[in-house]
Formats: sequence, C-alpha cells, structure tokens
Amino acid sequence: MDVNVAATVSVGHQTEQFQQLARVQQEVRALARRDQEVRAHEQAHASVGGAFASAPHYQYQRGPNGVRYAVGGHVNIDASPVPGDPAATLAKMQVVRRAALAVSQPSAADRAVAAQASARAAEARAELSAQKSHNSATDSRGAFVDISV
Repeated sequence: MDVNVAATVSVGHQTEQFQQLARVQQEVRALARRDQEVRAHEQAHASVGGAFASAPHYQYQRGPNGVRYAVGGHVNIDASPVPGDPAATLAKMQVVRRAALAVSQPSAADRAVAAQASARAAEARAELSAQKSHNSATDSRGAFVDISV
C-alpha cells in the first residue's frame, strides 16, 4: 500500500472516530440537560405540594456512557376533597393548584390537575357560602323573641 493511501485511510478512520465521539458527547449533554429539567420539574411539584404530594418517581434512560438519566417523571398528589370540611378542602385545593403550576412549563397533566383543584375549590367556596347563609338565617331568627301577652 502506498504511504499516501495509508495516511489517508488512517486520517479517515480518525475522523470517523472523532465524529462518533462528538455524537456521543452531544447525546450525553442532551441527556444530562433533560435529567436536570425533569428533576427540577418534579421536585417543584413535590416541594410545593408538601404533605399532599409524594416523592418524585422517575423514568430513566441509560446513556452511551452507561449512566442512567431521568427522562420523565411524576409526583402523585392527593386532590381529593376533605370529607365534611369545605374550609379544609378549599385550603388543600389551593395547595394542590399551586403545586400543579409550580413549574416553569406546566404539562397538559399539570394543567388538568390545576383545573380539577380549581373546580373543587369553587365547590368548597359555594358550600362555605351556603353554610354561612344558613348560619346567618338561623342566628337572625334566634335573635327575636316573641313576647305575647
């Protein structure tokens, strides 16, 4: 083999290796960036959700370097009303809504949870209002005493 041909083959092989290395490094950087985004997103939900939120759960992808990267995740949140206590339900739904929208880019699922919490909060407000109206009516009737002679 001619020396020039051998040098060309060697340089071509090195170029392919460098390109492959560059692709791997680019993929690892993208996975690391996604991992950070996913972890920050789910941690925001968990932190704001407090006692109503679970710890984050992650889905992983193994990178070409053998490291597992979080590429998806979720936090379970208790969005159920507090039975028999509309004031507690209202307070809870406010936390649930804030937790769902605590991220910079809420997903469709995040927005759905926030909408559900808003609807339940509205129901709790209506129930509180009805209770106040009922209590006011009861109180005002009890304030008058019929004195007949």
